[in-house]
Amino acid sequence: MKIALSALLLVISLVASAQTYTRRDSLQGGLRPERTCFDVQRYELNIKVDPDKKFISGYNEITFKVVENTSKIQLDLFENMQIDSIVVKGNKTTYKRDNDAVFIQFAKPLKKGKEERLRFYYSGNPLVAKNAPWDGGFVFSSDADEKPWIGVAVQGTGASLWYPVKDHQTDEPDRGASIKVAVPNGLMDVSNGRFKGSEDLKNGYTRWDWEVVNPINNYNITLNIADYVHIHDNLDELDLDYYVLRKNEEKARKQFEEVKPMMECFQSKFGKYPFAEDGYKLVETPYLGMEHQSAVAYGNMYRKGYLGNDISGTGVGLLFDYIIIHETGHEWFGNSITSKDVADMWIHEGFTTYSETVYIECRYGYEKAMQYISGQRFSVGNRKPVIGVFGVNKEGSGDMYYKGALLLNTLRHVVNDDAKWWDMILNYSLMYKKGIIDTETVVDYFNQKTGMDLTSVFNQYLRYKNIPILQLKLSGGSLEYRWLTDVKSFKMPVGITIQGKEIRLNATNDWQTVKVETRDLTDIELQKSKFYVKIEKL
Repeated sequence: MKIALSALLLVISLVASAQTYTRRDSLQGGLRPERTCFDVQRYELNIKVDPDKKFISGYNEITFKVVENTSKIQLDLFENMQIDSIVVKGNKTTYKRDNDAVFIQFAKPLKKGKEERLRFYYSGNPLVAKNAPWDGGFVFSSDADEKPWIGVAVQGTGASLWYPVKDHQTDEPDRGASIKVAVPNGLMDVSNGRFKGSEDLKNGYTRWDWEVVNPINNYNITLNIADYVHIHDNLDELDLDYYVLRKNEEKARKQFEEVKPMMECFQSKFGKYPFAEDGYKLVETPYLGMEHQSAVAYGNMYRKGYLGNDISGTGVGLLFDYIIIHETGHEWFGNSITSKDVADMWIHEGFTTYSETVYIECRYGYEKAMQYISGQRFSVGNRKPVIGVFGVNKEGSGDMYYKGALLLNTLRHVVNDDAKWWDMILNYSLMYKKGIIDTETVVDYFNQKTGMDLTSVFNQYLRYKNIPILQLKLSGGSLEYRWLTDVKSFKMPVGITIQGKEIRLNATNDWQTVKVETRDLTDIELQKSKFYVKIEKL
């Protein structure tokens, strides 16, 4: 049933979209048999980075389990990158390139249930980002002493921009990854997971070895190259490691004090940090930030807010460092719980944006939290649906951030029981920990845990651009009310205030009435901080 529903949603989303998609889009975003026939178990990336030439070379050794009998699989590497060779059991194998896809032909059929391995040698000049992290690519920069300072961010664009990989969110390496990066002597590479040691290669380069034991999203595998200084701390048994430019060590020690109360808050609300085996790191980067698993990219210039600005417009956003809080929230929502298709990226960004409000409530209380999230409504465009087009690597609207968070805040007040709400959020994080899910899974979960049918609510907020409109009109001593929505049979409780008295309306698309003591619509106010809806007084 779920497969049929997913197929139907794909058809609907393709028909609804006016954009024309290419074969490249389908190869990157789709699940062809050449992708679904195998399950990646481990990546072993071993590369050299030449900062002067902006050139990388090396290999990725890929271990995978055969899920269905096959003679051919699809991996991915951007067209501008050179394939040097692909080696299977000591022999070079044949392959065919199609846009960024690489179809590898095996000499003998691969049998279901068997574990296989290949080594993919490659080299080239990876694409350089013009405005990371919003467009994918490498950032080749320099610190104040003119030493190289290099980072990479590829979410949305694709990890295959810089290394060969099965570039789809449905498959993470079950047994983690090793990342070995050789850089010029005097520089350091910081990648995901635990540091395993460095080796002077006696050729002017030193290789830095890192090991990830958890499954990891393709776009989360990263490198950071600079003359870093290392700061170590811990919270209970969780290692906290910070890698920052030397001149910023003192500022970092002070700014990163926020990590501990953040971790205490998130762990109380979302469960234990999901990647404790790999530790937690903040790494200073030449771009704003990115949720690289266990190596969170930090480029907020040691300021409160978002580069010193309050994006909520309320003043509350200047109480915390936005990048530390938001990007770390992704460790639970995006890195641990991952969407199957980027069309469902609200599962990452909506929940993570909501984590900002959760943090504020932990530290500063409910009123400030509601003030902050209410300010976010002014950043929602409501011009396109939150959910994108499936199967073509197409995210939905940027409203996935703030509208997604406001949806969750609305659901909290629909539930109207904070103990139940926080228990639901905690269990959601634990139930789907290190899992790959879709919107239908999220809806089913909240329907089951609330005992309510919230399907129409999720559909209205996520699959249509408009938010619900609460229509009100007075008739004698009665208030008439209903929802105006795109979704049919929409129903959602909502709170209003009449002359200071709170009233809860179990509104649907049908007109209903309730006795009130006012004959003036101006006496009626929506509880705006609790419900992200519009109100229309007729």
